[in-house]
Amino acid sequence: MFTTLNIYSHITDTMRAQASVKIDRKIGGTVAPMPETKDEQRTAQTSALKENFEPYTPKIRKSGTGFVYQINDSLWEGSFYTRLADGKRKKFNVYAKTREECEEELAKMIAEKKAEIAAEKKKMKTA
Repeated sequence: MFTTLNIYSHITDTMRAQASVKIDRKIGGTVAPMPETKDEQRTAQTSALKENFEPYTPKIRKSGTGFVYQINDSLWEGSFYTRLADGKRKKFNVYAKTREECEEELAKMIAEKKAEIAAEKKKMKTA
């Protein structure tokens, strides 16, 4: 929020001077001249921010590969939602200390669950 305010709404010295003159006129009853607006350039910091801006593009996971997210500094959770052989949906989780370990554990778990579900479906068809 503050980044947006810093970039898109800024107060210039001219704006401050005009505000103080308006206050003087209303409260003090003076006839102070209104300062003219100047084309003031933005600070170098703001223009540098605009030049170096790159939007965050999250990694897009393929369908059926689950989700991995960080719970705290030393714990990651991998989740996989799937439809069981009976048609119900169920969530399976794995936990690991690093993202890489969690990705590996999740991939193993997904392969196991898909094999179990395929076996159950085959068993249901033959029964």
